[in-house]
Amino acid sequence: MGAAIALTLIIAAFLTSLLSAVIGMAGGLVLMGVLAFILPVSAAFVTHGIIQLVANGWRAILQREHIQWQILGVYGLAAAGAAALVFAVAFAPSKPLLFLLLGLVPMLVWLPKGWAELDASRPTHALTAGFSVTFVNLTAGVAGPLLDIFFVRTSLNRHQIVATKAATQVFSHLSKIIVYGSPLLMTGSSAALPPAWVFALALPASMLGTEAGGRILDRMSDAHFKRWSAWVVTGIGVFYLIQAAQLAG
Repeated sequence: MGAAIALTLIIAAFLTSLLSAVIGMAGGLVLMGVLAFILPVSAAFVTHGIIQLVANGWRAILQREHIQWQILGVYGLAAAGAAALVFAVAFAPSKPLLFLLLGLVPMLVWLPKGWAELDASRPTHALTAGFSVTFVNLTAGVAGPLLDIFFVRTSLNRHQIVATKAATQVFSHLSKIIVYGSPLLMTGSSAALPPAWVFALALPASMLGTEAGGRILDRMSDAHFKRWSAWVVTGIGVFYLIQAAQLAG
């Protein structure tokens, strides 16, 4: 891996973790796109999983007093089921399909509010979230906007939303590492992954980004938090749809 690509990955780890810490999503969406540009698809999934696992895990630790543990427990059970299913069918998207899915997932934020009364604080809805979000995460690479649908109608405040979503994503990213990393190890293709020294720099960078983003979050109001989330992910989605069309053509 060249120095320029390695530097890009490290900077992306910092900036995308900062973005996720501020609005609770979008950082993973941007990072997956960056990785898909510079790595093979399976390697991009594993690298994304490792960096986001640390970023989300660290964010969950920093905001641990706000985590809604009853949601997390139910979510985790369903996430394991989704991971087992994707692993069994051995699905891996092509690069054009990956960018298409990356572009479509953000559009979920514009579903009509009355379309589905989803609320992650309800056990059955948390179960649905765990399975569907992890499944989409393992096929599209990200699922933040889908996860957000289960939280926008809850009575949780912005800190509880960010903390609980970060904790749930630990399950999704751990699943990604296992589902896509195991075949790479078994086939001897792990050389496609970035070298260890890149991870050694990218992981602390993601933690620093998380801490910096948390300070920005403290200065935001709940109204601004929800408004900016939708517009940011939509812009990113449009960019990915254009990229998918170019790759397909």
